[in-house]
Amino acid sequence: MNVPPSVKSRADAYWRLMRFDKPIGIFLLLWPALWALWIAGQGRPDPGVAAVIVLGVILMRAAGCVINDYADRDFDPHVERTRLRPIAAGAVTPKEALVLFVVLCLTAFGLVLTMNGLTIALSVPGAFLAASYPFTKRYTHLPQAYLGLAFGWAIPMAFAAQTGSISAVAWALYAATVLWALIYDTMYAMVDRDDDLKIGVKSTAILFGEHDREIIGALQIAMLTILFGIGRYLGLGWPYALGLAAAAGFSVYQQILIFRREKPKCFHAFLNNHWFGAAVFAGLFADYAWSD
Repeated sequence: MNVPPSVKSRADAYWRLMRFDKPIGIFLLLWPALWALWIAGQGRPDPGVAAVIVLGVILMRAAGCVINDYADRDFDPHVERTRLRPIAAGAVTPKEALVLFVVLCLTAFGLVLTMNGLTIALSVPGAFLAASYPFTKRYTHLPQAYLGLAFGWAIPMAFAAQTGSISAVAWALYAATVLWALIYDTMYAMVDRDDDLKIGVKSTAILFGEHDREIIGALQIAMLTILFGIGRYLGLGWPYALGLAAAAGFSVYQQILIFRREKPKCFHAFLNNHWFGAAVFAGLFADYAWSD
């Protein structure tokens, strides 16, 4: 069966609008969710809960990308990196984007309805955070911190779905994830800093200015300290410590990449955070498997 070129073109535009052609965002949301699932489930998370959380993360990341491009539709045409995005290029209308955003959110909510009451209740502020984040860059230089609040919301939801409650460990892991988003999204914002200054968009890269590398370094140390503390509190052993050491190595590598603030290398540092998240999860996975 031959698919008409026009249909292929439309499908491709929607695919790119949801950013499925660039899965890095999925990984950056998924790793903390998996950290939470493995800790809450003590290495054996419920398969049904895991499936809902993972699919929910994928759907809400797509929804977040759609509403982000809708919010930035007047800015993106003026930024080199974003001028060819579907809405900015006219391949998808703003109204179509809003419809797609609603469909994605409703589908994710349908999945959450299979969980317990606490998880369902938590989905409401989660949806609000995802929908409101794109507009924060107009009003504050800390949209990256707000992104962390949105990206990390899968953590309390995973604990609620798995255990029926949200422990202190869950909130500590959430705090670490907020810091992580602040780290990698500042690296991302360093790529767009010149364009953002021209069009009036705010970011931590602009706020931190010439101290960006030092502040990122301090945030990396703070995040690793929290993750180390979680491991000590839970009694995790050498596999987790090894994973955390690998993550620390990736942090050092990222500092090397951003040292001269060259845009391609800053973007590569942002992408490298996928391996940071994977290293922490590998440590958790191995530790619980080893203890069995």
